[in-house]
Amino acid sequence: MSTTAQQMRSWIGPTILTYGFRPFFFCAALWTGLSMALWIPMLTASFQLPTAFDPVSWHAHEFLFGYLTAVVAGFLLTAVPNWTGRLPIVGWWLGGLVVLWLAGRLAVAFSLHLPALTVALIDLAMPVALGAVIAREIIAGRNWRNLIILAMLVALAVGNVVFHWEAARGDYAAQGYGLRIGVGAGLMMIAVIGGRIVPSFTRSWLVKQEAGKLPAPPMQRFDKIALLLLLGALIFWVAMPDALVTAAALCLVGLLHLVRLARWAGSRTGAEPLVLVLHVAYSFVPLGALALAAEIAVPGTAGFGSAQHLWMGGAIGLMTLAVMTRATLGHTGQALSAGAGTVAIYLSVILATLLRVAAGLAPGLAYALYAASGLLWIAAFGGFLALYGPLLLRARPAKVV
Repeated sequence: MSTTAQQMRSWIGPTILTYGFRPFFFCAALWTGLSMALWIPMLTASFQLPTAFDPVSWHAHEFLFGYLTAVVAGFLLTAVPNWTGRLPIVGWWLGGLVVLWLAGRLAVAFSLHLPALTVALIDLAMPVALGAVIAREIIAGRNWRNLIILAMLVALAVGNVVFHWEAARGDYAAQGYGLRIGVGAGLMMIAVIGGRIVPSFTRSWLVKQEAGKLPAPPMQRFDKIALLLLLGALIFWVAMPDALVTAAALCLVGLLHLVRLARWAGSRTGAEPLVLVLHVAYSFVPLGALALAAEIAVPGTAGFGSAQHLWMGGAIGLMTLAVMTRATLGHTGQALSAGAGTVAIYLSVILATLLRVAAGLAPGLAYALYAASGLLWIAAFGGFLALYGPLLLRARPAKVV
């Protein structure tokens, strides 16, 4: 087959296996909603999974290394063919990657009855296979500039390895090195990939609106400096999460990335939530850095867990949802515009994140806030499945509310 369209037309199996974003976005949304529904009763011990992880560590692991890995897979398997000019993976090869990811979710969920090494190997099979596929495509297409994306994917997998190692030792992995490495990898993906797509998509929309001043072009010298300093601050955070030098570094990069965001003209995108949400999601990168800096400098302000959720729920959760909605619309022939339903799922993630942060500020209301936050999270991704699931599962375009 000489073109992507011909290759997809030649596939006579399920539509969901015709492009990487279809199965992985669907499974990611389904799993993050389901895992949240399981985690809420796990907090009160009214329900227990047969997992060797404590409830909070299982929750953190399945968000970072379950949900996020699936979204990254869907994004890369869709974007890399455009970057390299090579054909996408479709059909049973794509299905095989999905099966490996599902096997990882089951292995972790039932890890109490399996050797720790076996669980880790099953869980790591999919990210290793994905990394090999992406490496092959980048090398074959001589697309060297995107080796940085592969490096961040490797870092995410390394975080998963360390997380499994810490959990097997009986450590509280939810606040360990593995989690911080995974969060750092996710943030760098947002900073690098978001640093390309946010100003580019904003520019395209503003040009159509004839809105005057446009965003600064992506990846200028200022952006590269901000990215290098963010990487440095994250390395400090991974290695020395309580150190004052880490607080200073996080404060600096928080301010720099607020400036970076301001250069992208987000204030003029209010008429189109599909564009505006990208700016809101990116804002959680500097906000999370500043909140963590404050927590390090003045311990007990909100708690490290609450501050980290500005990154995990806000930056990673909202940005991935924004990318999933936009990519699904674009690749299924829909208008690039957010309706009321899409706005509602964006707002649900934002409110879920803010309530989770509030739980650290009001310990007496913590469980109620956890539950409310979790229910909003479930509503957001359940809403995504209701609105965008038909587009992911069907070949013929459907209109999104």
